[in-house]
Amino acid sequence: MNEKEIFLNIEERLISDDKPSIYLENALKNHNLDNYPFSMISDLRDVDQNPKFHPEGNVFVHTMMVIDQGAVNRERSRDKRVFMWALLLHDIGKKPTTKLRKGRLTSYNHDSIGAEMAREFLTYFNMEENFIDEVRGLVRWHMQSLFVTKDMKFQNIGDMLRDVDINEIFLVSISDRLGRGNLDHIEINKTKEEVRKFKEKITDFKRKNK
Repeated sequence: MNEKEIFLNIEERLISDDKPSIYLENALKNHNLDNYPFSMISDLRDVDQNPKFHPEGNVFVHTMMVIDQGAVNRERSRDKRVFMWALLLHDIGKKPTTKLRKGRLTSYNHDSIGAEMAREFLTYFNMEENFIDEVRGLVRWHMQSLFVTKDMKFQNIGDMLRDVDINEIFLVSISDRLGRGNLDHIEINKTKEEVRKFKEKITDFKRKNK
């Protein structure tokens, strides 16, 4: 298979399979993700995460869990192609940014760096500019649900809402936050409530700043 065929096969699975992870995991095993730009995805298996927040393991494992969560939510998206590609690429920025700081794994700015990597990835396949911009935007702002609900200094609701649709960033956020290991019923409900509050807060911000 050539690169474009692999790309189109991934896209088809992302928008139609109940568990797109099965195809991606097989593609990894069969070395179909070895070469650039697919290596941006396969490299994630070498990136460990803070076990406190990601007990499921490396970033590739997390990403597979996220796209499977996305498959549950994609019919609620206005553009499931944009939505699912954003989920697949949302953490590619963790490869260049993950470092051990004071005994703790961190990945500062992986959202903004990952956004430009997502642009690079999709540009390689000559995707339409509007599609690239929408995917890039969702990757760029996917951490905001955490930043906003925890009132962290990194929150930037104004710029985020100039880039993305409220419902789309909500769907990305819930898929990302639930795509983690060892979540019991209590933790799942807590996470859903936090992301719901994030949506309420940014909706209120938009209403007040029309």
